[in-house]
Amino acid sequence: MAESVRALTLMAALLTGCSQAATPSPAPAEARPEVPTMVPPKVTLVAPSASDSTVRPVSAGDLGASWRPGCPIGPERLRLVEIDYHGFDGEKHRGELVVNEDLVDDVRSIFAKLLSIGYPIEKMRTPEHYPGAEDELSMEDNNTSAFNCRGIPGSADWSQHAYGRAIDIDPLINPSISASGKLEPTTAGKYVDRARTDPGMLHDGDPVVRLFAEHGWAWGGKWRDPKDYQHFERPSS
Repeated sequence: MAESVRALTLMAALLTGCSQAATPSPAPAEARPEVPTMVPPKVTLVAPSASDSTVRPVSAGDLGASWRPGCPIGPERLRLVEIDYHGFDGEKHRGELVVNEDLVDDVRSIFAKLLSIGYPIEKMRTPEHYPGAEDELSMEDNNTSAFNCRGIPGSADWSQHAYGRAIDIDPLINPSISASGKLEPTTAGKYVDRARTDPGMLHDGDPVVRLFAEHGWAWGGKWRDPKDYQHFERPSS
């Protein structure tokens, strides 16, 4: 009887060992290499600054046919501002505007911002580059300009351009349209439709219009007659 008990005990021990051997113990977790945290490089965006432009005095010789004796302001009150602009070709170009000395800071700040938002300007040349500094020729060429000693069309009064206190922007695609149908420039017929969205075309509420307004400039596109979509001015107070 004792031998039978011992045999049963031995058999149970053998069965228990086999059961433990059949159930493998879990393998240790594989060590994973530590992945370093990727920190993106710091990018600093630098917007064009008004300090990127240059300013210098002008003489009667510099102004050519755009100035003459008897104009309401002399060359000594004017400044040539050279500033970059975003061209219709998508490239950066250097342009020139002659403005009143009082408005230099405005012009530098406004046009630096126009460059930063990518507003397209086709040309920016001073009027004496056109025969007789003729405004019609400058407008037909879609040239953005400022000072030009001339009167208001159909009036005996001087234009704010004669004081260097007005700027016409992309004038071919932003013409002046009178209630009588007179168009300036005369070649801008297809741009009378202000529902168009051509590059450079100005509409009420556009960033360009708001930007000038923030600096105290009036926009001719808000006038009743004419609707002068190209024209921004800041008369002296």
